Amino acid sequence: MKKLLLLTALLPFVSLAQPLNTMNNPNLPDYQNPTHQRMQTQMQSQQIQQKGMLNQQLQTQNRVQQQQLESQINNNSQRVLSSQPGELNTGGQQMLPNTNGGMLSSGGTSVQQDHMLQPKANGSMLNQNNSSMTQPNIPLKTIGP
Repeated sequence: MKKLLLLTALLPFVSLAQPLNTMNNPNLPDYQNPTHQRMQTQMQSQQIQQKGMLNQQLQTQNRVQQQQLESQINNNSQRVLSSQPGELNTGGQQMLPNTNGGMLSSGGTSVQQDHMLQPKANGSMLNQNNSSMTQPNIPLKTIGP
């Protein structure tokens, strides 16, 4: 009987008590199952980690590709520079002696420069008086009816 009396005395206070977890009420419209909520947060954190790892891999790939391109450009420019005439680095090339001074020599020997073209004036190709231009003797054919 004492228990029943005690229970009836505490009954009005039970209606004023708050539920233990107000967010975990399945009757609310925004209710989420706690298991689903945990899985969702775990998946989001995994996605963030994977995104960071992919960004690092992309940066590494870009850096490696940039270094390869720069080394290829350097190799190609070295190859082009070494193939240029007058390069100071003549490793593998044998220099021939120049005893006469070549084309730079201006005195001592009188060398005719027959291989050089003579300067032409405007219309000089049309003049037939030029001794170097000889016209071949080809008979012309006339076309008749």
